Amino acid sequence: MPVDKVFAYPLIRSRLSEDIVTIIQRQIMSGAIATGEKLSTERELAESFKVNRATVREALRKLENLELIDIRHGDGVYVRNFLESGNFDLIQASLNLNDRNATILDILEVRRITVPEMAFLAAQRRTPSELTQLEQVVFHQNIEMPERDIKVHEIIARSTRNLVYTIMLNFFTRFHREYSYLYFNNERNLARSGKFHRDIFAAISSRKPKEARRIMLDVLLYAEEAVRKNLAGAQ
Repeated sequence: MPVDKVFAYPLIRSRLSEDIVTIIQRQIMSGAIATGEKLSTERELAESFKVNRATVREALRKLENLELIDIRHGDGVYVRNFLESGNFDLIQASLNLNDRNATILDILEVRRITVPEMAFLAAQRRTPSELTQLEQVVFHQNIEMPERDIKVHEIIARSTRNLVYTIMLNFFTRFHREYSYLYFNNERNLARSGKFHRDIFAAISSRKPKEARRIMLDVLLYAEEAVRKNLAGAQ
């Protein structure tokens, strides 16, 4: 499909640069615009979207930050292969696309594989100070369950002494804040999370890494299935 035809309609919402990013991202990730293809010029894009060139320029910078395009000054803007260049920011941005549910399930699958290993390492490496922090969150702080769950996982990630795990958990946390309603939408799941927090604290406190891994895996499997059912029911 010719690139100028892909964008041949005006935008009608606010936050125009974000809208342009979403539209072009969708076209790139769906294959409507192929890897290596040259986008229309800044002026042509502005005319297609019925916006000024500054808005297009801002959108292109955001797409470049997502590693979706390569801006070659004096030459043009070319589409990159996002399967080779994409990063966590692109995954987050993909939640705005039509296949949001598929992206959510992809994130949950990766979380199920990685976070139990964080619990394993946390049980081995946690310090007395980190255990005290975990105890405060699980037993003494009066906070809503979704926020408590985030804090428990943050302490576990930091206790691994692995920077990559900690940064990865930050990504999961951003996802959690936006989509936790898909799980914490009934009393049974709230109660189950409370029990999970107590159980994971006991395993980490006792330095039982295999037990911590098992507890974490069990709760993530349960949560993933609950979210899957919620998504299916919403379709």
